[in-house]
Amino acid sequence: MSTTVVVLHGDQTGEELLLETLRLADPALLGCTLDLQEFDCSLANRRATANGVVRDAADAICAHRLGLKAATITPEKADDVGSPNALLRDRIGAQVIIRTGRPIAGISSIGSVATPITVVRMAVDDAYSATEWREEKDGNVIAYRTEHISRDTCRAVAQTAFLYASACDGIVFGGPKYTVSPVYEGLLKESLDAAHEMWSHVRYEPQLIDATYALLLRQHGAPLVIPALNRDGDCLSDLVLALFGSLAGAESLILRYGPSHERPEVVVAEAPHGTAPALEGKNIANPMAMILALASVLHYAEDPAAVRASRRIRAAVDTVLHSGVRTADLGGTSPTTGFVDAVLAALGDTVSSSS
Repeated sequence: MSTTVVVLHGDQTGEELLLETLRLADPALLGCTLDLQEFDCSLANRRATANGVVRDAADAICAHRLGLKAATITPEKADDVGSPNALLRDRIGAQVIIRTGRPIAGISSIGSVATPITVVRMAVDDAYSATEWREEKDGNVIAYRTEHISRDTCRAVAQTAFLYASACDGIVFGGPKYTVSPVYEGLLKESLDAAHEMWSHVRYEPQLIDATYALLLRQHGAPLVIPALNRDGDCLSDLVLALFGSLAGAESLILRYGPSHERPEVVVAEAPHGTAPALEGKNIANPMAMILALASVLHYAEDPAAVRASRRIRAAVDTVLHSGVRTADLGGTSPTTGFVDAVLAALGDTVSSSS
């Protein structure tokens, strides 16, 4: 049985890390066969195709369920091709983005944080789909913005948060600033309260978003799952990943659910960091997040062998970290290629031990 994964190539260091990660896609090492459908989503090709390549890649993901995306450049000028992430999420009907910070072997976290923290944020709506304009009044310039969120998106975030917390025996912690914005942000709070009625066994500690930031360093002794609006979650997830030592220490998942909300219909995995142009061509960037993205997308495959491969990739990364092989961002000296070589070797060892 072959598992189709739609691969979206990217820019600068993002593309380098994707190519290194694809070295793992060896049937002899993974114990499963991957059919990679590849699309060149580099900035140059997005411009050349007027974003047609992004639309084609998104349609392929919808057809085959699973996508793996490299980091891409979003141009700054308004008349350019814009963000491929926004276009991709809109076209696949994405609802939720999930990022989990977790302890990294041999790396000290900040403060007392010792258990995983998962941020479950909106993938659409909120500040990133706002209409903006400026008006001049009495010699002053006033900027306006009109945002929106929907009950469907709020429900998807809330139910995903409680599903994750139930699976990891965690706490649904945090939430929006509904006291200041009872109509807009209160819609998410209402959805969280309703989800708690469905998952009443899950611990639920609603907090305002500012209190959530302040309380992150408090030791709970259980994993935290933090539901958030789109921009709140974007900011919060970068902080959460940094608490554990590096933005390159965790993957990011983009999900679209069906009516039952029990299993995602579409999954796209990527590294949460950007294209890191300062690191391009230097062979020093950390490939761990991209490797974990491959593991994450295989976790949602229909083929049991691909799901087993997902677990083996994660185990191989842990083995490498415990052995002391780390890139510069984690205080080590290993080059990018050296870290991937070590993961390949650890995967090979698991093949040998099981044969």
